[in-house]
Amino acid sequence: MKIVVLAGGYSPERDVSLSSGSLIANSLMRSGHSVLLVDAFLGLEIPQNEELDSMFRRAGDEEYSYRIEQIAPDMEELKKKAYHGSLVGKNVLTLCHHADLVFMALHGAMGENGQMQAILETENIRFTGSTHVGCVLAMDKDITKKLLKTEGIPTADWITLDLKQDRLPSSVALPCVVKPCSCGSSVGISIVHTEEELKQALEEAKKYEDLILIEKKISGREFSVGVLDGTALPPIEIIPKTGFYDYKNKYQAGATEEICPASLTEAELEQVQALAERVARVLRLGCYCRIDFILEQNQGIFYCLEANTLPGMTPSSLLPQEAAAAGIGYDALCQRIVDLALPAGTV
Repeated sequence: MKIVVLAGGYSPERDVSLSSGSLIANSLMRSGHSVLLVDAFLGLEIPQNEELDSMFRRAGDEEYSYRIEQIAPDMEELKKKAYHGSLVGKNVLTLCHHADLVFMALHGAMGENGQMQAILETENIRFTGSTHVGCVLAMDKDITKKLLKTEGIPTADWITLDLKQDRLPSSVALPCVVKPCSCGSSVGISIVHTEEELKQALEEAKKYEDLILIEKKISGREFSVGVLDGTALPPIEIIPKTGFYDYKNKYQAGATEEICPASLTEAELEQVQALAERVARVLRLGCYCRIDFILEQNQGIFYCLEANTLPGMTPSSLLPQEAAAAGIGYDALCQRIVDLALPAGTV
């Protein structure tokens, strides 16, 4: 099968995405597929007089690799490289049309907010993961939290602030968490304890978007639960060695202790797995996703932090670790995601 792995994109999380995409591409080649890794934003040149099939790599060819830097990329510099001002790079759709399937390895921005999925749906291109509707519901943290609250799923109290038109409320309950409304990978997020820190946090979040979410800080243990084909995987507990689970701690090896399967009582395990499956259904997510929680230390309640429609697939990513704990190796996980994207009866 010919598979385009779509990664990169115009997003603060593009480095994470390219790292995920490289590993996914190599895995799919090992499984016998012909694979082409494509940066959704920068695109690819198609050499003159070259058959498109020859651009796809196979087992035995040079493998892909990409290293994640400690800080998110400079978006203003990246914008200068846009193809005629478009968020979709040169030849991206041509190459996607030529493939049998697009494996979505994008993170953040148009890769997870539904824009890229809507384009592919309009072009009748088959792809992995959630539809554009599920992506819209999960990427906007304000919409996510409103849906969770309506369904009785615990989530921290919050307010949203549009920095273009709203004034900061006269008082904000501290401590709190400030984050851009539609970023992932903890990009632009700050833990705030003082009024001065609040001002700094808003400036940091504004670098990424004007719609800001300010939520009550819930203290406790942090967990993540992958959901594969509607069934929750073993939870993983996340314990940063310093600070909180920010961009650097997520992607630099050794910065965070990750325990999988997490040490939970049977009742706690059943509770968080059931909640993860409910969140996936409420947000209409696709064949795989990952849901993040805090176990509040006093009341023993799991609070949902957010849902990830395209979980990372890097060496330090959580979903592959959870799948491994369930007996599903990395190559088998990638192949399973491919199988779930195909029409019934074709696997």
